[in-house]
Amino acid sequence: EVLAEESIVCLQKALTHLREIWELIGIPEEQRLQRTEVVKKHIKDLLDRMIAEEESLRERLLKSISICQKELSTLCSELQVKPFQEERETTVLQLEKDLRTQVELMRKQKKERKQELKLLQEQDQELCEILCMPPYDVDSTSVPTLEELNLFRQRVATLKETKESRHEQFVNIKKQIILCMEELEHTPDTSFERDVVCEDESAFCLSLENIATLQKLLQQLEVKKSKNEAECEGLRAQIRELWDRLQIPEEEKEPVAAIMTGSKAKVRNALQLELDRLEELKMQNIKQVIETIRVELAQFWDQCFYSQEQRQAFAPYYSDDYTENLLHLHDAEIIRLRNYYEVHKELFEGLEEELKARIDKWEQEQSMAFVVNGQKFTEYITEQWELHRLEKERAKQERQLKNKKQTETEMLYGSAPRTPSKRPGVTPNKPGKVRKMNTTTMSSATPNSSIRPVFGGTMYRSPVSRLPPSGSKSAVTSMCSGKKTPRAARLRANKENMELNGSILSGGYSGSTPLRHNCSIKSVASTYSEFSKDPSLSDSSTVGLQVCMATPACPMSPFQTDLSSAGFIPIWAQYYTNQPIISTYLTNERLDPTASKA
Repeated sequence: EVLAEESIVCLQKALTHLREIWELIGIPEEQRLQRTEVVKKHIKDLLDRMIAEEESLRERLLKSISICQKELSTLCSELQVKPFQEERETTVLQLEKDLRTQVELMRKQKKERKQELKLLQEQDQELCEILCMPPYDVDSTSVPTLEELNLFRQRVATLKETKESRHEQFVNIKKQIILCMEELEHTPDTSFERDVVCEDESAFCLSLENIATLQKLLQQLEVKKSKNEAECEGLRAQIRELWDRLQIPEEEKEPVAAIMTGSKAKVRNALQLELDRLEELKMQNIKQVIETIRVELAQFWDQCFYSQEQRQAFAPYYSDDYTENLLHLHDAEIIRLRNYYEVHKELFEGLEEELKARIDKWEQEQSMAFVVNGQKFTEYITEQWELHRLEKERAKQERQLKNKKQTETEMLYGSAPRTPSKRPGVTPNKPGKVRKMNTTTMSSATPNSSIRPVFGGTMYRSPVSRLPPSGSKSAVTSMCSGKKTPRAARLRANKENMELNGSILSGGYSGSTPLRHNCSIKSVASTYSEFSKDPSLSDSSTVGLQVCMATPACPMSPFQTDLSSAGFIPIWAQYYTNQPIISTYLTNERLDPTASKA
């Protein structure tokens, strides 16, 4: 009202002022009225325009409110949020402003959700392609809820973790596969192997199936690698064993040190070549190798507590026929014993310890020492081991002495073939080659005769100069049997009786076989010391040392001379043709060689 009154006062002042101006100007009354009507009309039009404008504003605000309310309702439904609550007693302008602000906020939320959904879908699509998985099923046209977005985010995060885990697993397996292939010198020959080794890591599909196939490939390569390593270790073990058996010096082992590690194909081939070389060397030194294996066998026998009967059950241990077959038998036996000892190792090692523990417990309970044959148990065990060691040393020395004597004999009289397939067999004499006599057969020891050695199966001719055959008499050559004398046990190897079958001097004539001219040597005692110590050997009724000597036309061979110088004086008597050989026996006294010759 105050403003209206002020407006009326202001209008009156303005009209009054205009009337004064018009009077001064001298405008007539009619024109003054016209001009007043114009002022009135102008004011009225201005007020009408102002009212119209304000009415339009009001209509626009109401329309905006209506539109905002509808849009807000839709957005709340899409975003699944609570509807907007209008404030009471608010103006149209304020309501329109609040609704418009809320609509803008809802629009922004909708846009952000749609953008995030699109981004998550892109990430999900990429991860699913790498992991070979189906994409996440979501409606891209609708606005996702906060819960849906949260679940989608969790899925994408899980896929990222799965990708990182599988990628790390793939990289590790790939490195191992490459190392195995390099160790095996294996070239990728399948499309999958080429994809793994040659292609980019990011292009590999990290599916569960591919990871499983990758692990399977790695297992196959590791099995091959383990097999190669086991094969190489087996070759190295055989090489070391042959080094020990053949006593290879260290300077010869140094060039092979480079192949004593690793399992590559070239290393395996080099090991095989070295093993083949050592095997060939082993066959060349078969005797030394067998003796080394026997020492190892004796050690395993001791560790396995073998009895003497169990040791003697392995007959090849006591054989002196050093052949390839004998070596194979020893190799098989040492492998069997080694495996047997490894299986029962704890039992064998625990026997003595358990026994000592029980004896200690008994001594504590009884307050006295546990004795065996008047000795403490530990002293008794130590003594038994020492006796066993001395016995083994004695047997070893006996074998060495026997081998030495055999070598000396072979150097003096020639060596005998050792290969069984080349050993001459016993062939019966043909009747046409046997010289028949009246009642006896003459043994002719001409310079061309072959003397059979003590240790060999066949002897070559004695190096004595031959005499020219007589014009009236033909030289009769003695024939030696090729049959090998059976060997006694290894501990009695130096006490052998060597004899020739069918000797007239030794009383070996048999009516079922034709008479032959041969020489016979029968030794009861291996040395003169044994002969002199045992009275039974020197009994005139039992002594059987009979040697067929040469005729006066033929000097004694070196072998016979050695027998004479050793104190064994052969008794010989022989006449010329058609005369029987007279055999006599040694007495208990040692004969003087000079007296015998006299």
